[in-house]
Amino acid sequence: MVAEKFTIAIEDSDEAFTCSSDRNVLKAMEQLGRKGIPVGCRGGGCGVCRVQVVGDGRYRTGKMSREQVPVDDERQGICLACKLFPEADLRLKVLGRWQKHFITGMNPEAA
Repeated sequence: MVAEKFTIAIEDSDEAFTCSSDRNVLKAMEQLGRKGIPVGCRGGGCGVCRVQVVGDGRYRTGKMSREQVPVDDERQGICLACKLFPEADLRLKVLGRWQKHFITGMNPEAA
């Protein structure tokens, strides 16, 4: 079975890239040499890659730390990009204290 490919767009930036349904969004971004989502542990535990799916895009997620993504947040479309698998085109909003550092180049300690 061939995995479908979808477009992932990052709000408040000009970044967009493709991601297949069998690859997590963070890995696809890194493999294509793109930026926009901060990278941490890549395993679903640190919360650095927190994003919110904006709009009606369909997706599935793998196991995420409840400390980083409580159930109420997940119901609002918040998840970790390292555990996010698209099932349609997605538009993402980057969340968390690292957002300014990665989108604007600003030092997060100065934020």
